[in-house]
Amino acid sequence: MFILNTNMAALRAAHRLLAHTVKNENTLKMRWIASAATASTQPAVHPDKRKPKTGILMLNMGGPETTDDVHNFLQRLFLDKDLMTLPAQSKLGPFIAKRRTPKIQEQYNKIGGGSPIKKWTAQQGEGMVKLLDELSPATGPHKYYIGFRYVDPLTEAAIEQMEQDGVERAIAFTQYPQYSCSTTGSSLNAIYRYYNSKGAKPNMRWSIIDRWPTHPLLIQCFADHITKELSMFPADKRGDVVILFSAHSLPMAVVNRGDPYPQEVGATVHKVMEKLGFSNTYRLVWQSKICSLVDFKRSYAQLEDVLLNCQSVSMIWPRQEKTLTNASLPFSPQWEEYFSIKGNGHV
Repeated sequence: MFILNTNMAALRAAHRLLAHTVKNENTLKMRWIASAATASTQPAVHPDKRKPKTGILMLNMGGPETTDDVHNFLQRLFLDKDLMTLPAQSKLGPFIAKRRTPKIQEQYNKIGGGSPIKKWTAQQGEGMVKLLDELSPATGPHKYYIGFRYVDPLTEAAIEQMEQDGVERAIAFTQYPQYSCSTTGSSLNAIYRYYNSKGAKPNMRWSIIDRWPTHPLLIQCFADHITKELSMFPADKRGDVVILFSAHSLPMAVVNRGDPYPQEVGATVHKVMEKLGFSNTYRLVWQSKICSLVDFKRSYAQLEDVLLNCQSVSMIWPRQEKTLTNASLPFSPQWEEYFSIKGNGHV
């Protein structure tokens, strides 16, 4: 199996999108070509000594930097009622976190002992603010802040730092292209609860980028990378390659109350395939370690149906729902077992 990692491409598209909110789109397109290469090869050291006028809060779930951080990460995750609701959650959440910690620590050990998400977010933030300072000096200086939900630096700590820095304009910028109440919604609620707990109004003027599932630059990034991967196959086999779009699942209770996430993920997939001219067989499949067995079997059956009805089982597997991910969402062992037993490809 061939796995295509489009996370970095999606983040670059996200940073272009943010620039659109503070500068005319046509100006961005003209200057991006000249500045993007420099930003990607020479990450900027953020000018901390200058008072920032605009602060960009990069929202994500985060990931434990070391295996010692895993327990606290999981405990915050299982206590988050925006993400999931459990009976007697204040007691059951910590219990589940404690039981799952050793297994998740093993997974992080396999990728070097911790999540790289903070490091990559910082590097991307540095490149982003450098571009914004060039493209929109009137709203600068710009400074990025990392706001994770379940691990340091936490969203609340980032907001406090922004207020202390005297930021005038704050942009809550989700790193999830598709909106869900359990991801972006949880981060936005954390901002509200911060100010509510203080009993004070923000000193900053807030604006929000809460979703960007069909933005042309995001779609173009996915399409370009898929096209690149397809070109690696022999020309006579290229049309038989199956493209699997993978996204994290949601509990059906969340979906049934109207969460737009499944539709927005589907919209991203449709736009990408439309850009590609629907050149290949494709499927959107869902995975999660905590989704219901019924949901998992549905996705498993969908994938099995694809394999049984296609001449080729070589695959490209783009992740859809995150610009950066971590080891808490591993490649499902059931998929690996399937391919090993059936001999349909390699992982």
